[in-house]
Amino acid sequence: MMHDVIIVGGSYAGLSAGLQLARARRKVLVIDAGLRRNRFAATSHGFLGQDGQAPGIIAAEGRSQLMEYPTVTWVQDSVVQAEAEQGGFSVRTQCNGGFQAKRLILATGVVDELPGIDGLQERWGKRVFHCPYCHGYELGQGRIGVLATSPLAMHHALMLPDWGSTTLFTNGVFTPNAEQQAQLDRRGVSVESAAVTRISGERADLELADGRIVQLDGVFTMSRTRLSPLAERLGCGRVDGPTGPYLHTDETRQTSVAGVFACGDASLAAGSVALAVAEGVRAGVGAHFSLING
Repeated sequence: MMHDVIIVGGSYAGLSAGLQLARARRKVLVIDAGLRRNRFAATSHGFLGQDGQAPGIIAAEGRSQLMEYPTVTWVQDSVVQAEAEQGGFSVRTQCNGGFQAKRLILATGVVDELPGIDGLQERWGKRVFHCPYCHGYELGQGRIGVLATSPLAMHHALMLPDWGSTTLFTNGVFTPNAEQQAQLDRRGVSVESAAVTRISGERADLELADGRIVQLDGVFTMSRTRLSPLAERLGCGRVDGPTGPYLHTDETRQTSVAGVFACGDASLAAGSVALAVAEGVRAGVGAHFSLING
């Protein structure tokens, strides 16, 4: 069966793209591995109408609504290969064989590569975060740490005083210059240069190399992000972002490969449910226009 569009990734961006195409009565196949980027977080914030809702509930409701459309098919699987062929694209999955479509939407998201500090991984999305807009308010103007992974930690450090008392842990990554230190002073940010060896406690206590323990209500840090290899195999162009590469797209969300569109965290150097849903709309509409125009 030749589908109109295969969407790789059934999280918020992929669901949103699929909804536009389903409402245009196009044959849509969504292939999803079930690994949402925000699966570690208990609640999602900043998405109008769903503020404070569990991320899994938002995704499940979105899928339920999408599957009400009779032209949509869902396959729970991982895509291991994708390539262009005459008249469209073919993809191969790990367990369910191959599928074909005229257009392809990559809503594959990104993988977070976290700092290698003991205790951080298990607190990711719970007490260690990347987005102040998503999680800062819930810390109740408490004690916030910024764990530097690069000089870009200045961005977090200058933002976060609006959400609580902020300390920048440079962790041997960089030393603020005079201008940066003046900016931190103006924002009331403390600077701690001792190395962080472990995160412990019920909240997020940072254990330092000199034996001190700094008790915090939450920690913000920047992960490095990694793209799915599918885009590279298809030849899609990339852009180097502040925390990792993302896919280059035009205003319709078409990549550098004709007929391949991208949306969500894979094509935007920022991550939130609201942004992913909005970008999914653009990719779904863009793919539909591409089908109309041949």
